Amino acid sequence: MAQNSNPYGQPIGEPLTDWSTRPLPGDVTLQGAFCRLEPLDAEHHARDLYAAYSSAPDGRDWTYMFAGPFRDAGEYLRYAEGISRGADPKHYAVIDNALGKAVGTLALMRIDPGHGAIEIGNIAFSPLLKQKRASTEAQFLVMKYVFDELRYRRYEWKCDSLNAPSRKAAERLGFSFEGIFRQAVIYKGRSRDTAWFSIIDKEWPSLKKAFLAWLSMENFNSDGRQIRTLAELRREQPERHRREAVE
Repeated sequence: MAQNSNPYGQPIGEPLTDWSTRPLPGDVTLQGAFCRLEPLDAEHHARDLYAAYSSAPDGRDWTYMFAGPFRDAGEYLRYAEGISRGADPKHYAVIDNALGKAVGTLALMRIDPGHGAIEIGNIAFSPLLKQKRASTEAQFLVMKYVFDELRYRRYEWKCDSLNAPSRKAAERLGFSFEGIFRQAVIYKGRSRDTAWFSIIDKEWPSLKKAFLAWLSMENFNSDGRQIRTLAELRREQPERHRREAVE
């Protein structure tokens, strides 16, 4: 890889002569084949969301979240009312197209328009959404919005370093592990070491192709089982191979 340098012979990063501050995430609806994302509206979404979350056998899905579990629908409604008013994090409800109901939420957060960095977080997917095509599609729709429409450079995923399912999900979706920030956060009365992951804009074109291939009807059999995994499809992308060879 060619190295840039300044007049003193010091190595410097690549120039960004056409860079400009990026827009903030907005009140958009992101439509997919299996789900759509809408700005979270407590009045319209909270009842369905609480019912979806209540289908879980226990409260373990909230262990690594900053909020929850919730004692009743009223407590969740108050929580949803609070988070729906914020611009950072900007929360969206995931609507299952077949059910016509909200079955999960996620948020764009730690938004840095000047540097083009943004984080996906507060991912609360109910049992009605987990391990479904709509779950992966929801993640894809947000990535597509961030990279193709808002034109951000860096897309982050952070989680408790002890949260093995979240770390596994990040890797499945194509995020690169960047390291552990020790004692980064205090939540629910305990210390958290935070695992950091990212995708950058140069990686998005090949990753987008892999997502589209995975989501295609041809990649699922008559029982709805995937034929090729997302990881397999990512490895087939030549751009990814070249990047990994350089690294």
